Amino acid sequence: MPASAPALRPPAVPLVVCDPYLSIWSFADKLAADNTKHWTGTIQPLTSMVRVDGKVYRLMGPASAPELPQVGLEVWPTRTIYRFQGAGIAVTLKFTTPVLPDDLDLMSRPITYITWELVTVDGGTHDVIIYFDVGAALAVNTQEEKVVWGRLMLPDRRQALYIGSKEQEVLGKAGDNLRIDWGYLYAMAATADGVTADGVTAAGAAGEGDCRGVFTVPRRARQQFVQEGTIPGADAFDMPQQARLAGIAYVVPAGTVGGAVVSRTILLAYDDQYAVEFLHRRLRPYWRRTGWNAADLLSAALEDWPAVDHRCREFDEQFMGEMTACGGEKYARLCALTYRQCLGAHKLVADVDGAPLFFPKENFSNGCIGTVDVIYPTSPFYLYFHPQLLKAALQPVLEYASLPRWPFPFAPHDIGTYPLANGQVYGGGERSEVNQMPVEESGNMLLMVAALAILENDMAFAARYADLLRRWARYLKEKGFDPENQLCTDDFAGHMEHNANLSIKAILALAAYGKLCAMLGESAEAAEYDETAKRYARLWMEQADDGDHYRLAFDQPGTWSQKYNLIWDELLDLKVFPPEVARKEIAFYMSKLNEYGLPLDNRSTWTKLDWCLWTASLAEKEEDFQNLLAPVYEYINRTPSRVPLSDWYFSDSGRQRGFQARSVVGGVFIKALLCRDKHR
Repeated sequence: MPASAPALRPPAVPLVVCDPYLSIWSFADKLAADNTKHWTGTIQPLTSMVRVDGKVYRLMGPASAPELPQVGLEVWPTRTIYRFQGAGIAVTLKFTTPVLPDDLDLMSRPITYITWELVTVDGGTHDVIIYFDVGAALAVNTQEEKVVWGRLMLPDRRQALYIGSKEQEVLGKAGDNLRIDWGYLYAMAATADGVTADGVTAAGAAGEGDCRGVFTVPRRARQQFVQEGTIPGADAFDMPQQARLAGIAYVVPAGTVGGAVVSRTILLAYDDQYAVEFLHRRLRPYWRRTGWNAADLLSAALEDWPAVDHRCREFDEQFMGEMTACGGEKYARLCALTYRQCLGAHKLVADVDGAPLFFPKENFSNGCIGTVDVIYPTSPFYLYFHPQLLKAALQPVLEYASLPRWPFPFAPHDIGTYPLANGQVYGGGERSEVNQMPVEESGNMLLMVAALAILENDMAFAARYADLLRRWARYLKEKGFDPENQLCTDDFAGHMEHNANLSIKAILALAAYGKLCAMLGESAEAAEYDETAKRYARLWMEQADDGDHYRLAFDQPGTWSQKYNLIWDELLDLKVFPPEVARKEIAFYMSKLNEYGLPLDNRSTWTKLDWCLWTASLAEKEEDFQNLLAPVYEYINRTPSRVPLSDWYFSDSGRQRGFQARSVVGGVFIKALLCRDKHR
């Protein structure tokens, strides 16, 4: 990462972030200051120490040893790198999660490589041993659940250690604040030379004689390492045990460390076996679609590690170069922090025919799966890195909405509660139009399907759902310009009539649908919808005008709001609203900036991180973009809410209002998408 890049203190640091269930973070400035946690805040402990010439120092998690001073932290798209220095050595601790979006097979692997790199800094040599443990809490919802464990022998005779719940209620729960309690967590050393490993668990309370295991995850192994530099020499067999009393521990000798870097790697993996239920069909994770099992996953991960390491480093360097060139160093740092969070709030599975389906989870908003107004703000990420991801996210919604069970002329809000995608649960569900988002979701779907077709110059995907899209376009033509009293994606603000920003979405969605019709050769319908959108835009400018800006709602003079939906006019080159609309709004916003961002509208100081970046990207002048970006960057750097990045916060205090670890932070890539399209 460039030395000139401004410092960034993430509110929480991604460590092992693969999907909504395998998602471990550090919520502290220093990796050794606190237990690592699941994105929900539940403790899921990873611990590491190093023994240098007989003296033990801790790197990660609390333990009965002094900290080796942490001297650096870098967050790249696929890697998190901590640097420590003391006792005559420097230690680099890296977490590499190979979520490379152009390689769906690799991206879908629930794997993170943890690497220790050691070198002396005092000109001498030192004997070093590495310790690592992982708690069984990673494999259960609550730590009182019982777990079992064992060893998996790979074809080449190498062994992996695994641990999982005793009950194995596969896809047995749906909800928001939940952790996985089926499948198995695996840990394995990337090389077998000089490595000892032990699955450890408590035989009883602390102090009970010759206990071969650990107490409070995995305390005994840590104590033995501090005292002797070893861990128990044999597996415990007193299964099952409560998860809080169980874990897996590794001791990895680094040998004599001198001026040449010594590297050791352990990988963590999770095999959930079945990942999502879609329309009552249990679907495998994508990496399992050809019949692979855990042994295949681990064997491939070990074999591919050198190449994966190289690919991730190359990707990260290219990524930071592209983002810096587009929006500057602050923008690049923001994008790097959001990258794994965005992907980690999804699960990539295989449909019955092997096709990829990509399911987002509404983390700490309501736990829904396949939510259209979550896919919508995330869509710039998909479109920038791999449009197939957007198709894979939209297809379940389109398939569901095509069924007779969906009775409405507008698009659905969601398709279930994670991980059960068996039908909408929000608002009136399939029973009533009450508390639905008809204009919001219909506009979202038309804009995203059109974006795929226009940016890829390919109508195949849209053509499959032409009748459905036509139904939604007709609905918006009738209902979209002046929305009735209903919710929009900012549903936390409540119902509203005559919502001006929602009207923009409907207008641009009609224009986008007109472009789809033109690409399908339906020239009369294309002209009809294009003319309708432009007529509505002229009417919008009259009814929303409030002098030096435009209103929050048509009937509310003296109000204002972010008109972030305008960005689609430029992105899809629709030419519906004249440029002065965005210019007037941007100029007005400069007078409304708070310390940590632009409020969403005049009703509250709260704001949304994704919409702030969409609004900033409307700016024609780079100076204006940077002025709107800077307070968002300060929010990330200074928020007192130490959680995986919240997209809903107060712009005056920087405090989290709600939501965290959500995929919608992928919306920050709207600027990168605009930059790339301008240079095509």
